[in-house]
Amino acid sequence: MERLSVDVGGVKIGGGAPVVVQTMTKSRSRNTPQIIKEILSVVEVGAELVRVAIPEEADLESFAEIVKASPVPVIADVHFNPRLALGAIKNGAAKLRINPGNIGSADDLKEIALRAKGMGIPIRVGVNAGSLPPYILERFTHPTTEAILAALSDYVRIFEDFGFTDLVISAKTSDARQTIDIYRGLYKRFPYPLHLGVTEAGLPFEGAIRSTAAMAPLLLEGIGDTIRISLAGEAVREIEACRELLSSLGLRKHGPKLIVCPTCGRTEIDVVELAEKVKEKLKGIKQPMTVAVMGCVVNGPGEAMEADYGIAGGKGKGALFRKGEVIATVEEDKLLDALLDLISKDINP
Repeated sequence: MERLSVDVGGVKIGGGAPVVVQTMTKSRSRNTPQIIKEILSVVEVGAELVRVAIPEEADLESFAEIVKASPVPVIADVHFNPRLALGAIKNGAAKLRINPGNIGSADDLKEIALRAKGMGIPIRVGVNAGSLPPYILERFTHPTTEAILAALSDYVRIFEDFGFTDLVISAKTSDARQTIDIYRGLYKRFPYPLHLGVTEAGLPFEGAIRSTAAMAPLLLEGIGDTIRISLAGEAVREIEACRELLSSLGLRKHGPKLIVCPTCGRTEIDVVELAEKVKEKLKGIKQPMTVAVMGCVVNGPGEAMEADYGIAGGKGKGALFRKGEVIATVEEDKLLDALLDLISKDINP
């Protein structure tokens, strides 16, 4: 099956393009300055698309201002009111996200599809386990994998009947294993780009693990064209988690990858504090690189030598590495500055 792609304001999703990283703003949509501030902060750490909720018609004017100020394409997230979807198209949405089960009648959906088609705007058709249509629940009783696939199949068919195929599809649940089963089913059934995610994933720690448990197997199988790791917290954390996931799988590289020893009774320096300082200082660097912070003489030197840059601590001092070579032996209190100076000189010759 040939995999299709869509163009979202100049960002290609699907068709063999690199996996696109996106998030959603968390503030009230009419708080335009705060939304723009959020967008700028997530773009700084690697967001390529940003979704904004439009819960009321009063939010449409703010949405237009947000679109103009955003450095990346903005997706309109609309539920229940078809007028909001039409207004978002008019006000510059690069893509719509709707759940056809709650957006209105078939006529409303057709008007949205035709208006979007005329403007060249893709639509993400999505269903969640918690919001399946009544007729599906009557048929399947519970939001099973088969129920979710059936609902989405019906929705996709509606848009295809309208002659609209500029689609991205998603079917989310909060269960990692069910998410894997669902997306494998979607990949076999449809040629459209797939938006991966685990809904209601949780707080940042738990949510990142649950999302990774679901998405890593799929991404390694070539399933998934754009991802969001949905976390209860700042949107920046979502982008950082997405980037770390893709980098760990070797699918995308974005800025430094920091590897740190877990510490043990052999550690002679405060590895955690040092690594936190290194991480903070590396923010803003876009070049892909691996930086190692190691704390003892067992595995530290070997691990640091495999990194682009590294430090391996000893008692009161440590070794500074660049691509396998020891550059210098440095006093413990000067390790951080020595590492940062070395990186800075290499990337800013």
